[in-house]
Amino acid sequence: MPTIAIAASPPLPSARQRAVVLRLTRWLVDRGVRPERVVVRFDPAPDLYAGGWPVSGHTTVTCCVGPDRDGDFRAALAGHVAATLGGTGFLYVECRTTPPADVYVRVGHQLVRADQPDPVREETA
Repeated sequence: MPTIAIAASPPLPSARQRAVVLRLTRWLVDRGVRPERVVVRFDPAPDLYAGGWPVSGHTTVTCCVGPDRDGDFRAALAGHVAATLGGTGFLYVECRTTPPADVYVRVGHQLVRADQPDPVREETA
């Protein structure tokens, strides 16, 4: 379940957020991820300092992906995030591997681990 958290200063307008979400989701779907498993969130951007100096016009992105995604995938994802966000300000993209067994998602009325079969899909299959 890829999760991408984006904190931009200044914040992205709603229409731009939607465009970013769609482009990132399509990229991940093209690589075998089910669209309902892609989570993109926009967080408030904290103050950022580099070399002791404040940085304005910055974006930080954290991408959590499964341990089955290798370095080439993570590099391609970081590149796609950068291309999707565009701009010339400071951009920091961090990829973290997160085992699906450490992720829980509410499906219907149940809380399930991301590495377990989706009970709603199983019932309708």
